Amino acid sequence: MDINEAISGRRSARDYTAQAVDDETIRRLIDAAVHAPNASNGQPWTFTVVRDQSLLDRISQAAKSHLLATLPAGPQSARYRTQLSDATFQIFYHAPALILISGIAQGPWVVEDCALAAENLMLAAYGVGLGTCWIGFAQGFLNTSEGKNALGLPATSVPVAPIIVGYPKTETAPVPRQEPEIRWVG
Repeated sequence: MDINEAISGRRSARDYTAQAVDDETIRRLIDAAVHAPNASNGQPWTFTVVRDQSLLDRISQAAKSHLLATLPAGPQSARYRTQLSDATFQIFYHAPALILISGIAQGPWVVEDCALAAENLMLAAYGVGLGTCWIGFAQGFLNTSEGKNALGLPATSVPVAPIIVGYPKTETAPVPRQEPEIRWVG
C-alpha cells in the first residue's frame, strides 16, 4: 500500500467485529511502532496489550467516572457528559484489543515519542485491514494510580496512547478537511 493512501485512508473506527486479532499481527503492529522516530533514539516506550473484555469493561466504567468528575465546564464538556453518563456506552467500543503505548518514565519528549509510535502502529494496522482509534477518554484515568494498577503498570509509567484495534464492521467515511493555514517565513 502506498504511504499516501494509508495516510489519507486511515480513519478512527468505532464499530468492530468480535474477531480476535492474532498475536503475530499485534507483534507486527508493535514492530512498526518501534520504528518511529524518537528523541536521541531513547525508545522510551512499552506496550500493554489487553484483550480481556471484562477488564476493558471495568476500565471503561472507571474512566467514565473519572472523566465525569474532572471535566471542566463548557459546551464540549456538556456533550461529553451526556455520552459518558450513558450506562451502555463503552469507551473502547468493544474492540477485541487495546494496545496502550506508555512511556517507561517521565522525560522531556516521552509523549511525542509515544505519539509517533502510535501513528506508525495505526498506519500499519490500516495497511493490513484493521481499524484503530486513539481513545482519549481513557488517558486521564490510565494516568492515575488506580488506572496504572488496573493494568499492572509501574508507578513511573506514563500512559500516552490507548489505541483500540480490531476488524471494523463497516468502512468509516472520510471526514472533510479544512484548507490548512500555511505561513511562509523567509
